Amino acid sequence: MGKMFGGMLLIGLAMIGLSGCDYWPPALQAQIEQLRAEVQTAAAERAKLETQVMETAKLKDELQLRVDELTRLNRELASRIANLEQSLSAEKAKTAKPSAKAAPAKASGKAAGKPSGKAPAKKPAKGSAKR
Repeated sequence: MGKMFGGMLLIGLAMIGLSGCDYWPPALQAQIEQLRAEVQTAAAERAKLETQVMETAKLKDELQLRVDELTRLNRELASRIANLEQSLSAEKAKTAKPSAKAAPAKASGKAAGKPSGKAPAKKPAKGSAKR
């Protein structure tokens, strides 16, 4: 009889534990509802923030692509400028050599006693008249 009573008690406790408590005090019910509302609000805010994070990540990727493109263009333009500067200095060197040789020849002609009534007309530098 003791074993049977212990078994019945155990089965009774298990059934009570499985069925749970059907009575909730009003204050506890209000607190539970408040917590549920807060959980729903937090879930909505989280979804909104996750959407913002995804949009921000997409925007960041687009901006990074634009930065990469502008960096590449900057390098190309810097290379182009360097090439143009080299070409310009080479042209200046070419034009400086003939005029340096021509200047002593003109000076020696005047020193030899060939006075002229007119001043020699200057020739425009090549390429400067086109601008």
